[in-house]
Amino acid sequence: MKLIIAVVQDKDSNRLSNALIKSNFRATKLASTGGFLRSGNTTFMIGVEDEKIDEVIGVIKANCKVRDQLVSSVSPVGGTTDSYIPFPIEVQVGGAAVFVLPVDKFEHF
Repeated sequence: MKLIIAVVQDKDSNRLSNALIKSNFRATKLASTGGFLRSGNTTFMIGVEDEKIDEVIGVIKANCKVRDQLVSSVSPVGGTTDSYIPFPIEVQVGGAAVFVLPVDKFEHF
């Protein structure tokens, strides 16, 4: 048995949750915050048998898309660090960070 931990952007969370349910996979959803953009994420914890790992990863891949987003970056004016002006830069967000971990024991009550 394995534990799949998938960190996805909030925009993909409901779509992924519905797809997992439709595919008969049970998951626990946790609210989380990303460190890079400090934006909302959802972390899914999914326990599956070894032979179902590729199927779950396929569901995640199909429902969590990478997209471009403009974010404000702060840059010093005139080379000093006393004054800053924000300017937008484009970064890629979304997709999923997926970890597959071994499970020594699982019990459900």
